[in-house]
Amino acid sequence: MNNSQLTLFSEYDDIVTIDDVMQMLHIGRSNVYKLLREKKLKSVRIGVKYIIPKKSVIELVTIP
Repeated sequence: MNNSQLTLFSEYDDIVTIDDVMQMLHIGRSNVYKLLREKKLKSVRIGVKYIIPKKSVIELVTIP
């Protein structure tokens, strides 16, 4: 990651929640779940809870 990516979403923890992703991307809950279902947003599911690394949100929104 470069320096600009490190400062992106710096106010969030390294692991984010569904609600955090909603705020970060300014999208609704159903769209977050759609990104998770389509594997566009990397995560680990433990029971009913999603563990979402902030890094995966940054990768989703940055231009390669």
